Amino acid sequence: MKYRNAIAIVLLTVTAAVAQVASHAPSQFSTPQKTVSQPSGKPVVRVNGAVLTDRDLQREMFTMFPYARQHNGNIPAEMAPDIRRGALQMIIFEELVYQEAQRRKMTVSPERLKSAETDFRKQFATPEEYQQLLKVEFQGSEQQLREKIKRSLLIDQLLKAEVDKKSTVGLAELKAYYDKNPDRFKYPEAFAFQTITILPPEKPTPSLLKEQRKRAEDALKQAKAANTDEAFGMLAEKISEDDYRVMMGYHKPVDRAKLPPSVVQALAAMQTGQISNIIQVEQAYTIVRLVKHVPAGKTKFDDVKASLQKELQQKKTNDLRASFDKQLHQGAKVEVL
Repeated sequence: MKYRNAIAIVLLTVTAAVAQVASHAPSQFSTPQKTVSQPSGKPVVRVNGAVLTDRDLQREMFTMFPYARQHNGNIPAEMAPDIRRGALQMIIFEELVYQEAQRRKMTVSPERLKSAETDFRKQFATPEEYQQLLKVEFQGSEQQLREKIKRSLLIDQLLKAEVDKKSTVGLAELKAYYDKNPDRFKYPEAFAFQTITILPPEKPTPSLLKEQRKRAEDALKQAKAANTDEAFGMLAEKISEDDYRVMMGYHKPVDRAKLPPSVVQALAAMQTGQISNIIQVEQAYTIVRLVKHVPAGKTKFDDVKASLQKELQQKKTNDLRASFDKQLHQGAKVEVL
């Protein structure tokens, strides 16, 4: 997971206190809820002697599940244990990173700290809201808030050095991955098409089945006269009886292996824009119009480069972060209270 930037860390961390003071409408969740109790400053974990409290834990839980702030602290009951567990792991990790930054004697320049303070103040709509935060969370002390911002900046600084800067994926690495994994970028033969379908009666009788066939034949006559995507689509909206009618009968490209053989046979023999005769698929009658035939092939590197870079960089970020977390835990004394 890519780490939050410094100001976001602080804001997400402390604004939960303001949310707790403000009144909100009752939760509208339909699932059973677990209400996060008001924090009292009770210790929940000790990291190399540094105590983290239920306030720290709740802030992180609200960061992971922000909707809880809008619903009186309610979290879906089935999600609460996992959210609490994840939040506890995160505040332990943050504290270990902070302690490592201190061990390395890392510093924050006065200019950067002042800029971060200014940016943080801008998050509040009114001076009163800011003062409320100071009172609730920092006993009215701007110095305590400044230390919190400084702590977040140090965490951010160290993680950028140990994770972000090392997770860059260059063009050569991308191309090497693309070349070594050719099967991943292959795509099968597919067809995009439109349909008009006449469904069988719920209780088929000879007369009702005859009527179904007659409606299919009438639909075919109208479909043959609909010589554009739009005309065929409007007809599908009007007379088709399957769920695709609401999309003008359109089916995005479908792997030929996932289509009924009779439909594949028809589509494979058609040119773009052509309309089939009536095709029986189980008990239904369908008429297809070929929109596009996509031969099997391989996606070009330039077409996947951007998404692939994002994916590989995210994976490398996650791996580096997990490795750094493991490194920080070696020799650390973590006591869950």
